[in-house]
Amino acid sequence: MAMQREEGTVIKSTGSWYQVRIPGSAEPLSCRITGKHRLGNLKLTNPVAVGDQVIVSREPDGSGMIREIRPRTNYVVRQSPRQKHQVHLLASNVDQAILVMTIVEPNIKQGFIDRYLLMTEPYDVPTVIVCNKADLYDEDALDILGGLIMLYEPLGYTIVVCSALDGTGLDELKAILKDKRSLISGQSGVGKSTLINALQPGFDLRTSELSDYSGKGQHTTTFAEMYTLAFGGEIIDTPGIKTLSYNHLTVQDVSHNFREIFTASTDCRFGDCLHRNEPGCAVKEAVEDGRIHPLRYMNYLQILEEIENQNYWELREDI
Repeated sequence: MAMQREEGTVIKSTGSWYQVRIPGSAEPLSCRITGKHRLGNLKLTNPVAVGDQVIVSREPDGSGMIREIRPRTNYVVRQSPRQKHQVHLLASNVDQAILVMTIVEPNIKQGFIDRYLLMTEPYDVPTVIVCNKADLYDEDALDILGGLIMLYEPLGYTIVVCSALDGTGLDELKAILKDKRSLISGQSGVGKSTLINALQPGFDLRTSELSDYSGKGQHTTTFAEMYTLAFGGEIIDTPGIKTLSYNHLTVQDVSHNFREIFTASTDCRFGDCLHRNEPGCAVKEAVEDGRIHPLRYMNYLQILEEIENQNYWELREDI
């Protein structure tokens, strides 16, 4: 008798088990995976991502087995927090990413915004920046917010100012989320879970993120989960992110995915210019005359140095 195969969507991962939503089934099917899976040359900590379309078969015990992962339209990966030579699949087949941050409680880390954008830009995932906890912003915070808007909106990024507590910006954010599949991420403590609960009461996501903000070793072994929005669309909620590194990117990837740096680089004298001390560098000229913001340029240089240092030590390990 031929094995019956069905297609479904991965909506939750718990490590060795995956919850797969099968059209027409009331409950998701708990599945394991068979075979070895890679992502090009990248070594994965998890072969299946929330958002994947998969082909499954049902086992005699009522569980399922993932037999095939359908081609992805896109995906988002990050360097594994625990295994520096591997990458972790955050999500796949998404329409956009939503970065939740805040100006205060905890204080903004502008460099993290650029690091997050470097996670989504290489995979052509449009990203919206949400400034949460607007009810707490004083005049100084509002000045910082104004600076962020002036920095990122001319680059083509949408910024939404929100408050889960007083409802500011929720309608605007709902309109952005409606009928799309959105990856929602942020650093611990920015109020992401509270914001999601405000968007759709009844989700009852854990909201103890701030107490975890200074904790160590957390958010490294938990996984993403997909939720269906009553007003249309889906969100993939991810654990709080502490840091982002890039063992899977080259220095050229960095320069190509800072939008304004890539645009200006077409006028550099040398095609392999890294925009540091090379002669005839159009990017340095753009920084000096104010067309490229110095904060973005500083973050670019810092990430570039980190990747070069990482590559150096990996070469030493191979000797």
